[in-house]
Amino acid sequence: MSDLSAIEGAFGMTIDEGMVRQSDRVVPGQMIAAVIYDGGRRPAQFSWGLIPSWAKDPSIARKMFNARAETIADKPSFRSAFKKRRCLVIADGFYEWQKTGKTKTPFLIRLKSGQPFGFAGIYESWVAPDRKVLDTCAIITTEPNDLIRPIHDRMPVILPKDKETIWLDPAIQDAGLLCPLLCPYPAKDMEKTALTGTS
Repeated sequence: MSDLSAIEGAFGMTIDEGMVRQSDRVVPGQMIAAVIYDGGRRPAQFSWGLIPSWAKDPSIARKMFNARAETIADKPSFRSAFKKRRCLVIADGFYEWQKTGKTKTPFLIRLKSGQPFGFAGIYESWVAPDRKVLDTCAIITTEPNDLIRPIHDRMPVILPKDKETIWLDPAIQDAGLLCPLLCPYPAKDMEKTALTGTS
């Protein structure tokens, strides 16, 4: 993960150092840093794997770490959060694995600029039977761009800086305005690096 000053500069807000996970690889179920808007931008932390507010069993989160852009506006598990609770999940890269026979080669994918960016995400607050509140999120995926397509058939939605404000604003609830934002990031602005020694 990028240093704190780079993240704060990229998202225009102050972030507590403890909120940003300094790890090369984050997996579903772990806490991840995000940006939300409630009158202004502010940092938040979510467990990666969305639990809808109406869910009976929190184990549903294991299947809900990604949401497909093509169905997010209509799918019951995601549509309420998509309409009212959107976020930017902070990252400076992500991994995809390319399968070749029985071998899987990991690729690190980043922006050519090296700058942190925000994945389009949605979030929920789930209240457990003991009244404990668990804040969770999912990252939205879309079809791959030309850089990712040889590796994987999906990619996370990375929002360009000029689209972040629209995405975060909970007053904007029109799917006709939001869904067009959920498109592949331009391949020309991204790079991938194969990591050797891992299969």
